[in-house]
Amino acid sequence: MFKYFLYARKSTDEEDRQVLSIEAQLDELKEFATKEKLEIVASFHEAKTAKEPGRNIFGEMLSRISAGEANGILAWHPDRLARNPIDGGQVIYMVDTGKINSLKFPTFWFEDTPQGKFMLNIAFGQSKYFIDNLSENVKRGLRQKLRRGEWPGWAPIGYLNDLRTHTIIVDKEKHKLVKRIFQMYATGNYGLKELAGITNSYGLASQTNKKMSGSMIQHILQNPFYCGVFRFNGELHEGKHEPIISKKLFEEVKNILLRRGRPHKQKKHDYIFTSLMKCGKCGCYITAEQHKGHIYYRCTKKKGICDEKYVREEELGTQIIAKLQKVSLPDDWAEKMLNKIEQDKNSEAQSNGALVQSCQNEVQIIDQKLDKLLDSHLDGTVEKQAYINKKEVLIDRKLTLEGKVKEFLNKGANRLEPVKEFILSNIKAKKTALAGDLGEIRETLQNVGSNFMLKDKKFDCLAKRGWRVVAQKPNCSNWLPGSDSNRRPTR
Repeated sequence: MFKYFLYARKSTDEEDRQVLSIEAQLDELKEFATKEKLEIVASFHEAKTAKEPGRNIFGEMLSRISAGEANGILAWHPDRLARNPIDGGQVIYMVDTGKINSLKFPTFWFEDTPQGKFMLNIAFGQSKYFIDNLSENVKRGLRQKLRRGEWPGWAPIGYLNDLRTHTIIVDKEKHKLVKRIFQMYATGNYGLKELAGITNSYGLASQTNKKMSGSMIQHILQNPFYCGVFRFNGELHEGKHEPIISKKLFEEVKNILLRRGRPHKQKKHDYIFTSLMKCGKCGCYITAEQHKGHIYYRCTKKKGICDEKYVREEELGTQIIAKLQKVSLPDDWAEKMLNKIEQDKNSEAQSNGALVQSCQNEVQIIDQKLDKLLDSHLDGTVEKQAYINKKEVLIDRKLTLEGKVKEFLNKGANRLEPVKEFILSNIKAKKTALAGDLGEIRETLQNVGSNFMLKDKKFDCLAKRGWRVVAQKPNCSNWLPGSDSNRRPTR
């Protein structure tokens, strides 16, 4: 009398998605066992590929067969038992040695004869051939995607996978926040954890809907995908997707990351205005501590005794808001200036034809060099590592030239962009001051001024260029930030 172990397996690999689920296999096998009057002493099932040996549950089943608990296996098809020669050979060896006396499959006939074992070996071989062939097809498709400049995976934050066209497109909302992350970090005024807190407040989350952390921000800042290229298996590829940032901005961020090295240790407390101001009496930094539910700011006194007094956060916030309001433009001034900028953009829009053509010609030459380099690599005349290194140099130069072309084509708009950005920042500063959100106020304050001081419980700072002029409230006509009309610093 034969005793059977029932075995069901569902591969985790993509090629196996059409195979019956484990539940469906178990139902079919139990029905088959009832019909054939087979005695099932135990059931085993697992979700793991059979491309290579090492399945724990499969190994446990064979061990228990060797121990004499059963002498037969019931499975949906031979490929559920093995898709590699080691596991397949082990099953056939156990049939040869009498450990397994019966193998039953609803979709495959087997008899313990030389012909039956030969056909079983053929079935295992066919399964191995199928999976090897499928793997080669997947690799070929992958290589084709790389040639087309398509990232063969899930899109990073700021992009989306378009399942209809099988391409990667820009996320209309998140890409703005990702670009802002690069811009803020490039100023050198923000740390990774600080940026993570800001992005979380804006609602930016990872692809798995987790809150952003400092390491996630660092991963974003180090990913060249955002400037139009990507690495796959150590090789740099030109991307077909739309870049979110320029190569110039990516390089600026890269340099800051290299200078800073490892991120700073996490502070025990995270007070809004710490690491921002210095004591106006001794020059030490201002720190904060909490007493009876209130936050107080004081001198760290690291240079010795200092008689600077404590100031409550609410009072400090009121003083800072007053500073922001002092450098805010009147609404009608801001509106007139924005209109004037748009007029200037339209009138100054011009192309630098010769420079653009020169860059475009060099880009074409680089494309030809890349084609020749690939041919040499495929012919075997250029080793892989040399090919990867040279390709990276050429792509880097191509990105630089393409960035210059964009700058030339938008020269007039770019020249006025800082002015527009200043006015928009000024409008935001005014709104921030009125809203009273201290977290937003700190970020805005760093754009407005520098040399932040606290002396005799009074907050003071040096307004940046442009903001100084606004503080003097000059005549609006012919006014531009950073003009020579007034350079006197305003405290």
